[in-house]
Amino acid sequence: MNTETLIKVYHILKKEVEHYKVPIITLIAQTKKDPYRVLIGTVLSLRTKDEVTAQACERLFAEADTPEKMLQLSEKKIEELIYPTGFYKTKAKNILLISKKLLDEFQGKVPDDIDTLLTFPNVGRKTANLVLIEGYNKAGVCVDIHNWRILNRLGYLKAKNPLETEMQIRKRLPKTYWNKLNYILVAFGQNTCVPVSPKCSQCPVRQYCERKGVKIHR
Repeated sequence: MNTETLIKVYHILKKEVEHYKVPIITLIAQTKKDPYRVLIGTVLSLRTKDEVTAQACERLFAEADTPEKMLQLSEKKIEELIYPTGFYKTKAKNILLISKKLLDEFQGKVPDDIDTLLTFPNVGRKTANLVLIEGYNKAGVCVDIHNWRILNRLGYLKAKNPLETEMQIRKRLPKTYWNKLNYILVAFGQNTCVPVSPKCSQCPVRQYCERKGVKIHR
């Protein structure tokens, strides 16, 4: 698949996912454009289903929605609030470390550049890019398992991992499409182009898809 075809797919899916449930981090950003909430919400979302993340975010932010307020909570209290997100004990520790670093080095303001964000504990490229996109509306290429799977499945990329996927997107796809690509593919990947036995019969872009690696589909 070439870039021209992917852009056609992009526009078709952009309309399609309007009917899907909004991914939790996008919902957090839409509800309140707060980079701190986006950052902490993304940390909570790692290896956790959206429904669990949403509930954990609601409980946590009801108690503390700024670095100052977060540091007033004990690690044990944060664990209780965010349970049962994946690795909740590690996440509680890192949330406190992130909040302290923000206050000590950045006057409580979340940085808006990827290299600085990557210096924070538990913040990888996916999280950093998502903060730029959803928290600051800056250009970023957020890649998770859905993007990686779908772009390879479509036949647009041959990437071995999310990092390679990000770098190839940056080289091949015009910047104007970067920010929405993650939201579109995550929603599509959670509802139709699922990891095992994708719903190809319901797919609005099946005529363009090369179905790379698909052995069973519905």
